[in-house]
Amino acid sequence: MTNPIEVTSTQPTDAPSFAELNLSEALLQATRDLGYEAPSPIQQQTIPLLLNGRDVIGKSHTGSGKTAAFLLPALQQLDTEQMYPQTLIITPTRELALQIEVHANKLSKHLRGTRVVALCGGQDYHPQLKKLREGAQVVVGTPGRMLDHIKRGTLKLDQLRTFVLDEADEMLRMGFIDDVESILSNLPDERQIALFSATMPAPIRRIANRYLREPASIEIQEKTATVSTIEQRFLIASPFQKPDALLRVLAVEDHQGVIVFTRTKNGAEEVSTFLQENGQRTVAIHGDISQALRERAIAQFKQGAVNILVATDVAARGLDVERVTHVINYDMAHDSETYVHRIGRTGRAGRSGVTILFVAPRETRMVSVIERHTRQTIEKVAIPSDQMIQEVKQQQFMASIDARLEHKNLEDYKLVIKKYLEDRDVSAEDMAAVLALQLNRDKPWKPEPARIARTERADKGERSSRGPRSDNARFSSRERRPEGGRSEGARSQSARSSHQEELFRLDVGRMHGVKPANIVGAIANEGGLQSRFITGLKINEDHSTVRLPSSMPKEAVSGLKRAWVCGRPLKLKSMGVV
Repeated sequence: MTNPIEVTSTQPTDAPSFAELNLSEALLQATRDLGYEAPSPIQQQTIPLLLNGRDVIGKSHTGSGKTAAFLLPALQQLDTEQMYPQTLIITPTRELALQIEVHANKLSKHLRGTRVVALCGGQDYHPQLKKLREGAQVVVGTPGRMLDHIKRGTLKLDQLRTFVLDEADEMLRMGFIDDVESILSNLPDERQIALFSATMPAPIRRIANRYLREPASIEIQEKTATVSTIEQRFLIASPFQKPDALLRVLAVEDHQGVIVFTRTKNGAEEVSTFLQENGQRTVAIHGDISQALRERAIAQFKQGAVNILVATDVAARGLDVERVTHVINYDMAHDSETYVHRIGRTGRAGRSGVTILFVAPRETRMVSVIERHTRQTIEKVAIPSDQMIQEVKQQQFMASIDARLEHKNLEDYKLVIKKYLEDRDVSAEDMAAVLALQLNRDKPWKPEPARIARTERADKGERSSRGPRSDNARFSSRERRPEGGRSEGARSQSARSSHQEELFRLDVGRMHGVKPANIVGAIANEGGLQSRFITGLKINEDHSTVRLPSSMPKEAVSGLKRAWVCGRPLKLKSMGVV
């Protein structure tokens, strides 16, 4: 095999339009409908290659537009008169698969006869079978469910034209690479393959060398691991302070859609309930809710029926909602990559966004770890004070008055007020105050004291750091971290080293036909863990042992105890901290 063509770019060279990429008018109209102005660097370089029939390896950061980079050429090359699978797209999670399905339907809006189906685990087989029988040309889904349909004979790949492997490195981390290779082995000899991955570990490169034919390699190099349109901040808050801090942040931030990330399912439910009790429109999504409820919750969030989505990492995979202006890390992410994925839910496709990280005093070391990984500074801010909240509330009230001074119905109301003032000995100031009181349903101007009291230490810290407001739509009292504030020992610590490990026994071994990928995949899915936290796996004849973080939440441990691998229950049993 010849060496891949290396095409490396950080910026578009000539900023072409979508029309210059030789796309059909139907697809160009779809891009206009979606508000696409110009192709992103990954789209500029990938689309022409795929349209020319080349295999492609693409490396690009999240939110760079790679989904459209492979969907547009795949859709252009469809024969919509033929009712069989022509494009197959595999993703590591059902959330991402469903997101791609929605995107494909939007881009094919003006392509008559285009049918798209998502094949994901956790969903009923019957709707999937119905769409396959009706003749879906674009099939997107997760490896396990895809392979199941192939083995059943309900998904036939003999006439497949295009195969897309999205987030290949995530496939590897989640233990799905064997299933991916099984699917690849079922592809016809004549086909086109596009492989996308943030990184290229050795197993992914071996797959590329084995299955791709003279691929063009495209790497969009970014100056930072996170997009520059995202403003990153962090504040110090103990677990006891976090509920109050969350309400205060929401009170001062000019937000539309907000995603609040928690580490556990129970945490998501508790935070969502707390926010609802405090007058916020919110809903929670996590691994324990059904797919139907999840889809309903996301639809409500997209439509603005709720403004705050509280989610766990697994539930938020692949989530792309334009109206997300803020991401709040209520719980610290397990690692830097998870943090990057979380904050990538905002600031997408050139839009601006704000992320706020809640850091417990014992977690401050992780801020340095994340900064080194992202190559960006995270700005420290104080928990908004009562004074800040009042200032923001007052400015919002004044803005609402300004907006109504130009209202078409204002003159009619002025006549009513004039008549009232003529008949009664009331000042205009009193009259305005009464109307404001009426508008606010007789509530006091100053809110009642926060339900969650802060510790004396925290209050002292906030008072000492208070400063003048520079922008009422943002936190004031920005704090500059002193140089040398963290010890060299702390700086040298990695995220992983901070986790104490516990040894577990699993009731599956070589005699049961189990493979490392089976165990890692089951633990990642059922326990909601990144594969980097699954260490020291040893497969013996009749059992296996593995090291997992001792700080795993109870619900994660319970889920693992119920998990099955190779037709056998794991029967997870702790053997003590190591």
